[in-house]
Amino acid sequence: MIDKELLEILACPETKEPIHVADQALVDEVNRRIERGELTNRGGSKVERKIDGGLVREDRRYLYPIEDEIPIMLIDEAISLEGFDPGHEDASSGQP
Repeated sequence: MIDKELLEILACPETKEPIHVADQALVDEVNRRIERGELTNRGGSKVERKIDGGLVREDRRYLYPIEDEIPIMLIDEAISLEGFDPGHEDASSGQP
């Protein structure tokens, strides 16, 4: 779990937008797509390792993966959320 104080200071490295913890349903869907070999990150590399969680940019366009409880806040490591169900809610904000 990401420390609340850390979450408050983290922002998207590209746009500086706030980020929110992804809900478990979204994390599960990302991991299903990783298992099927369907996801690439913004850098163009195939995502091969399942994520423990994610941080979603406020505009809901990208998810920054959390691996071994460490947020990977690199633009090239972000996963596009295009084509994902927009009905997922962020666990921390309750917002769709």
